[in-house]
Amino acid sequence: MPTPVPDPTRILFFTGKGGVGKTSAACATAVGLADDGKRVLLVSTDPASNLDEVLGVTLAGAPTAVPEVPGLSALNIDPEQAARAYRDRVVGPYRGVLPAAAVTSIEEQLSGACTVEIAAFDEFSKLLGSDAATREFDHVIFDTAPSGHTLRLLELPAAWSTFIAASAGGTSCLGPLAGLAAQRALYAAAHATLRDPTRTSLVLVARPDVASLAEAARTHGELRSLGLRNLRLVLNGVFRAQDRDDATAIALEEQGKAALDDMPAALRALPRVTVPLLPFGLVGVAALRRMLAGHPTPAPAPAAAAERFEQGESCDHLIDEIAARGKGVVMTMGKGGVGKTTLAARIAIRLARAGHGVTLTTTDPAAHVAAAAWERPATLHLTRIDPAAETQRYAEEVLATAGRDLDAQGRALLEEDLRSPCTEEIAVFRAFADTVARGQDEFVVIDTAPTGHTLLLLDAAQAYHREVLRKTGGTSGAVQLLLPRLRDPRFTMMLLVTLPEMTPIHEAMRLESDLGRAGISPLAWVVNQALTPLSVTDPVLRARRSREVAPLRELAAHARRIVLEPWYAHVPTAEPTPV
Repeated sequence: MPTPVPDPTRILFFTGKGGVGKTSAACATAVGLADDGKRVLLVSTDPASNLDEVLGVTLAGAPTAVPEVPGLSALNIDPEQAARAYRDRVVGPYRGVLPAAAVTSIEEQLSGACTVEIAAFDEFSKLLGSDAATREFDHVIFDTAPSGHTLRLLELPAAWSTFIAASAGGTSCLGPLAGLAAQRALYAAAHATLRDPTRTSLVLVARPDVASLAEAARTHGELRSLGLRNLRLVLNGVFRAQDRDDATAIALEEQGKAALDDMPAALRALPRVTVPLLPFGLVGVAALRRMLAGHPTPAPAPAAAAERFEQGESCDHLIDEIAARGKGVVMTMGKGGVGKTTLAARIAIRLARAGHGVTLTTTDPAAHVAAAAWERPATLHLTRIDPAAETQRYAEEVLATAGRDLDAQGRALLEEDLRSPCTEEIAVFRAFADTVARGQDEFVVIDTAPTGHTLLLLDAAQAYHREVLRKTGGTSGAVQLLLPRLRDPRFTMMLLVTLPEMTPIHEAMRLESDLGRAGISPLAWVVNQALTPLSVTDPVLRARRSREVAPLRELAAHARRIVLEPWYAHVPTAEPTPV
């Protein structure tokens, strides 16, 4: 297989549910094209990018050559670095020209999280809409954040262009609009490039499981509604058992086959590439080339007793400990695809069964908590933060408070400001703060968005607090108390969820470090989908189980508490039972 995407267009986007292998597919495609003599730029738009680890090179915001792959360069779009550059670019022309107080006012406006979004989007737009920025490359490949955030990124060219075109005022949450308007042509070019099927393809990556395929189908529909038509499908991790006596292998094969048999019709019609479940990890250029070459891997010898990992407490014990607290907030956090949603649903159902009032909700735009809640006890309340509804509610409140005593021109400017795309982010943040506040009276279980965007949400607590204060002239107690509540281990129980693999464990360690700088400590680590507790004889599964030992031992030397959850054959309808 020379590349996971035959006959690629110049620009490729890889997107899909967290944990489906977007980065592996994007990296393998980039390596395959470069090995074929093409000049390739690989870009990550994910705040929690792990391109560095997969490619084995330290990346920054400018293209960096990958030494093992002539012709391949890569970069990470760093939102915070982009925001700093954006602020300098906007404020610079006004220093020494406007009074110091006016410059300070502009800087305060640019301290909000809206600036982080538009700055990162600026960098994305340059790579997509400016021929000069990528002229030296034959292909530009984007490894994106999980589906919900990728959809927002792809909506932004039209959203910001419309906002700039309709804005008559001099300032916004992004500072002086004169500076933003200068980018209008760039955003229009990005918008056009995205919708040109001769130049741009969007590759949906999915695994053979119901949730992954359902999200791919949902993303397919939303992309088409945005005018994006050149879509393709990569089915990653398709497993065929080699040992018909291995019950786990047979169950895994049957689970995948059932999901593929029920694949949504919209996906069936797409050009498709199938990638098998591999016995080796896709970290390092050599592993990516092995994948592309389709080389078989000899079965390893059975794991010796010394190679087994026996540590880890039970999930039931952890949930019992949470239940004993009587109320509070439980947040499942980690890389996409590690099982945060399923774990959140399991905890919420168990707490509700015990008679506790429980709200189960999500901060993930691609919310799945309702589908994951296989049982609905009477005291379980399912919610979803609806961005459209929250934006309308927030705008009405701002107009009723900050806009109450404004004259017609002032009110028109405020309404204009509220039409900016970042208003939705502020409104969703407020809803998150209100949801956390419910932990004063009951259990609130929050299935969070994948790692990078959860961090942006938590980092935004102070930035959005300032923005809410600027627009409304006041702020709710929920917003003011959000960070103290998240930092209080008696109120908020953070669970770091991961898989028994190096990349998701290292990413969760980085998340833990970032949380620590914010004064937040996790209650425990939960390692999902482990083969280590199971007896397997299939050669691919034996190889994968053997690979779990090193990352689990590294985690054991790092983490205070570890819950080790085995791979389950079926989505649970009661308590899950391993094969």
